[in-house]
Amino acid sequence: MTAESTHPHEPIELWVKELAHHLEVDGIEIDIDAVLALAGQAAHTVVRPAAPVTTYLIGYVAGLAEATGQADFQTASRAASRVAAELLERRSGAVG
Repeated sequence: MTAESTHPHEPIELWVKELAHHLEVDGIEIDIDAVLALAGQAAHTVVRPAAPVTTYLIGYVAGLAEATGQADFQTASRAASRVAAELLERRSGAVG
């Protein structure tokens, strides 16, 4: 059994840490499971390319909210994720 099979998010966690360092946002906390779940929901409900676009837009909105003092990043990110999840849920209900 490899290290990857015992900890499947390790490559992603290492990438996030490296990228955050180079983007000068060291220490950012990202709930990888939540991001992947929402991306998967977008991919399966809309179309596959909706996954990265959805997560990008949530990050953009959360960053904008923090930059303008409307909310801290974590709060804004959770709120934007809830909005996206609710829209995707409605959409999946309308399709089925």
